[in-house]
Amino acid sequence: MTATETAAGAPAGPATARPPLPVKMVIAGGFGVGKTTAVGAISEIEPLTTEAAITEVAAGVDDLTHTPQKSTTTVAMDFGCITIDPTLKLYLFGTPGQGRFGFMWDDLVEGAVGALVIVDTRRLDDCFAAVDYFEHKGIPFAVAVNAFDGRVEHTLDEVRWALDVSEGVPVVVFDARETGSVRDALLVVMEVALARTEG
Repeated sequence: MTATETAAGAPAGPATARPPLPVKMVIAGGFGVGKTTAVGAISEIEPLTTEAAITEVAAGVDDLTHTPQKSTTTVAMDFGCITIDPTLKLYLFGTPGQGRFGFMWDDLVEGAVGALVIVDTRRLDDCFAAVDYFEHKGIPFAVAVNAFDGRVEHTLDEVRWALDVSEGVPVVVFDARETGSVRDALLVVMEVALARTEG
């Protein structure tokens, strides 16, 4: 019997392809910065969202100054996935942006290889908590400045200085509505995570 034959004497079929490696990644940031939009733009499945209507009470707590058209908000998480190539599949978990839901973050980030922290340069203060969280946890992350209306209010050097992030943390501009732009930002996070494991 040859190596290409089965015990029954029939030729063996082609080797079964391995499924892509599952990798967990977190998308975080302040309220209304584009986390749900980014997950929806890149996910190859219908994303799972936990959107709830913004009530008058919530509107009094959450700053809607720069997002006056926003009528819903994430109250638990967003979930989606994207197959990067035959060897790698990213499972994306978007965090809620409001501080009052911060108690959920530890569970959402458990097992994540890295995080994409989305920033709105019109309100940088809103992303400090996310940056501090991932620095404290030692989780590799990149900062993605969402280009609202196709522009950003500050240069990337100014954003880096304001957030006080090290040179080892990439700071990039992206558009949360565009699939290719979101993919490129996620790949930056993967590069940072890979460099951490090799270092």
